[in-house]
Amino acid sequence: MSTHMKKAGIFVGLTFLVNWSFALLFFALRGRLHSSVGIAFGATYMFVPMTVALLLQKGVYREPLQEPLGISFRLNRWFLIAWLLPPVIAFATFGVSLLLPGVEYSPQMQGMFERYASLLTAEQMQQFQERVPATPLAVVPLVLFLGLVAGVTANAVAGFGEELGWRGFLQKELAFLGFWRSSLLIGFVWGLWHAPLILQGHNYPQHPIAGVLMMTILCVLLAPIFSYIRVKARSVIAAAIIHGTFNAVSGLAIVLVRGGSDLTTGVTGLPGFLVLAVVVLLLWRHDPSPSYRDADHLYVQSQNVCDDNGLRLTGSSTAR
Repeated sequence: MSTHMKKAGIFVGLTFLVNWSFALLFFALRGRLHSSVGIAFGATYMFVPMTVALLLQKGVYREPLQEPLGISFRLNRWFLIAWLLPPVIAFATFGVSLLLPGVEYSPQMQGMFERYASLLTAEQMQQFQERVPATPLAVVPLVLFLGLVAGVTANAVAGFGEELGWRGFLQKELAFLGFWRSSLLIGFVWGLWHAPLILQGHNYPQHPIAGVLMMTILCVLLAPIFSYIRVKARSVIAAAIIHGTFNAVSGLAIVLVRGGSDLTTGVTGLPGFLVLAVVVLLLWRHDPSPSYRDADHLYVQSQNVCDDNGLRLTGSSTAR
């Protein structure tokens, strides 16, 4: 157990050191997230967990990569679930948002324009508005289509940069904690990892400080879902797909709403938290003790730790 905790700690420490140092340098040089350079910075930031995981797994510990980290392209129904669940969450979040005070339906996308007003220059905002179709409602199927395509292509590649670290290496090393405890711990680490970006306005431009807490809550809620997909699919690729698709279609939850704030709208706000909490609750009711037997290498990992300590832990611990 101590060996796996040590390996997990080294991974987290190195990942945070590289990412946070990189962010400090970028913002010290007056870099802006919402610029072409900022987009490249964000993409690079996402690949650090993968890079650290590969260096440790192969370079330091001299262990195999493919099976232990769950790198498998063997398709199964969980890949499809990983692809289609994010739009369901986004549309449900849109519906919940309309139930909150101060939030209203906006078919002309005024709320979307207001949200981005503080992030874009006047010229960028004008270009943004010019690209909106004459019938704004047509944006919804367009965003859905493009999001689903991106979710299994470019966004999945970017998501893989994170997921090989979080749901590949770290989940492997924390398997002895059981599904729920390991997922919640990974979610907390994952959320805190975003802090430098959040403090610079990512996701929560109106509330960057409170946004750090909000992003951590979001990741804690997402972690069991992503981890469950990864275990059932026996592949970290499926986790990359749900991650990439979630990022790509999340705009569906805010494109036609007006009012509220970045804390009370969208999948990153209160409505999204409520929807994700329901999904996690349904997951817990359906499978209260997910076993790592569904991902053989993780099961063996947890069994090896238990054998070393004379304990019987089969990955079925819960956070109840």
